[in-house]
Amino acid sequence: MFNDQQTKALQSELSSDRIKVRDKANIKLSYLEGFDIIDTANNIFGYGNWAYTISSLEQVSQEVNANQNVVICYKAIVKVDVYDINHSTMISRQDVGFGTGVARSLADAHENSAKEAVTDALKRSLRSFGNQFGNSLYDKSKSVAQNTPSNMPNAPANQNAVFGQNQAIPNQAPNQAMPSQIPNQAPSQAMPNQTPNDQVMGDIQSLRNMGLDVVEQNGFLLVRGNNIFAKKDTIKALGFRWDSKTKQWYKQLSNAA
Repeated sequence: MFNDQQTKALQSELSSDRIKVRDKANIKLSYLEGFDIIDTANNIFGYGNWAYTISSLEQVSQEVNANQNVVICYKAIVKVDVYDINHSTMISRQDVGFGTGVARSLADAHENSAKEAVTDALKRSLRSFGNQFGNSLYDKSKSVAQNTPSNMPNAPANQNAVFGQNQAIPNQAPNQAMPSQIPNQAPSQAMPNQTPNDQVMGDIQSLRNMGLDVVEQNGFLLVRGNNIFAKKDTIKALGFRWDSKTKQWYKQLSNAA
């Protein structure tokens, strides 16, 4: 079915540069992005030697969260067909995927959840071809190097907090500058220990459900994560704004509370 070059590529170790990490229910999950999976399939199988079909796409649930955002979940079944170079032999793989869309508008929630479900099913279908498609990431004994907010430039370790489901967010004074104008503060400065209101916590949970991180830095909530612009409509709907200088989505904490 596969030639020697393809077999060697499929058996090679997965490069750590391709691995992304996100939080889900306070657990670190390693994954490959959808575009990366498609690029890998094109490189190994060839552009015209593989295809995928959406066998099924159906809505599973729909609700409205505490922030009056629409939350929709979709389930997709995707079938992948891979051919040899001569197209004389074909093998198929099929798997199921799920996606959740959180948005102010019903249409955006449907769009985001349906796309996420199809991408998830495609990745799961291709993972049976081995490490290059992320199968090794399902081995819970493997550890993955992570880039946490404390490793990012211009962000002192003691000034950032990545918020989990039960972590409090400090209230800050109003009239603070945009992230690109924030002066550096002493890393030893303590943060007030106050409990956030339900709206702030709901916004954070909505973003976490999309695989994004929310970080508090110098009185602002910053959104970080992979494939972030594909989710910009939801981020904007939650009141975040784009700072072109620092290339970050931000919301002043006092306005968020």
